Amino acid sequence: MPRTALLHDVVARLRHVIGAADSFIPLHAPEFLGSERELVTQCIDTGWVSSVGSFVDQFERDVAAACGTAFGVAVVNGTAALEVAMRVAGVVAGDEVLMPALTFVATANAAYHLGAVPHFIDSAPDTLGVDPGALRAHLLRIGRVGPDGLINAETGRRISCVVPMHVFGHPVDMEGLAAVAEEFGLVIVEDAAEGLGSLWQGRQLGSFGTVAALSFNGNKIVTTGGGGAIVTNNESMARRAKHLTTTAKVPHRWAFDHDECGYNYRLPNLNAALGVAQMAQLGDRVAKKRRLAQRYIDRFADLNGANIFAEPKGAQSNYWLNTLILAPGTDETTRDQLLDGINAAGYMARPIWSLMPSLPFNAHCPCAPLPVAEDLERRIINLPSSAMLADRA
Repeated sequence: MPRTALLHDVVARLRHVIGAADSFIPLHAPEFLGSERELVTQCIDTGWVSSVGSFVDQFERDVAAACGTAFGVAVVNGTAALEVAMRVAGVVAGDEVLMPALTFVATANAAYHLGAVPHFIDSAPDTLGVDPGALRAHLLRIGRVGPDGLINAETGRRISCVVPMHVFGHPVDMEGLAAVAEEFGLVIVEDAAEGLGSLWQGRQLGSFGTVAALSFNGNKIVTTGGGGAIVTNNESMARRAKHLTTTAKVPHRWAFDHDECGYNYRLPNLNAALGVAQMAQLGDRVAKKRRLAQRYIDRFADLNGANIFAEPKGAQSNYWLNTLILAPGTDETTRDQLLDGINAAGYMARPIWSLMPSLPFNAHCPCAPLPVAEDLERRIINLPSSAMLADRA
């Protein structure tokens, strides 16, 4: 289909799904429809606005429950959550950390913050996340299992964990990944930043890894303005994560004793109050986003030249971002012309992130062959996905 014809068709279908763009429609806007104002005001009125307060405790319990885990630790953002999750899972300086090449930069940054080295792997076309089969083939080629665990025979470094990222809320094949992790003795640290409310085989994302990290940035399905959380079923890991993120201060009525170098990654009670109100709306919000996604899928079903990405088999996705997949063979020029036209029509659209190995500071990192990720990078466009759009047209 000629580029101009495809653009006109996409914009026309967008109007059918989410209505006319009387003003610019953002990709994902926060919604405050519950008790947010009341709970934040309560913080102000009582003076409990900083890093200690009842809403922090409640938010941690609510997030853990939503992820099907026993413990939750609230922190200042998703990158901090992922860094500490890796640390309590045993990642140390000099280790390699397996992660998708097709991910947001925070996944790699968190490893760097620990002095570890990202090791990039390919994606699966049916999930957009880590491909367990491609990972296994890569590890069989470059890995060597020894007394210290899995070693990259090409670099001599230990490979300590694998970090699956659930792209746009669509679950990775966690059953397949768990089998590979067990075969090679790898810890799984879930990057569930985009996965809150999604299920894989009926089980909540965030509960598959030894430990997991979530994000509550302003564009996420639930927001605390800025914030994150670590979730796990391992009590000792949860206690250590809480200790590290609260400056490693030894509990005492008045003394300032710190037993190791920690982080000031505490989430303020003000933000947690917002989060408590938001978590109460999670179920309704996921239902709206799934309804919006189905409208996209139905309206774009017969589009020549592209299709809407649907949740993988066995998954129940939160559809954090709805994704238009352009036809195989589409080049970046065509994608960018479509992005220009869709945005000019008043609908915010964006490409997927640049592949991690293409960023200059990642040029030295080990990397598996990336045929699927390289193809997907050229063909993905995200479309407006706010839950409120489900009832707009």
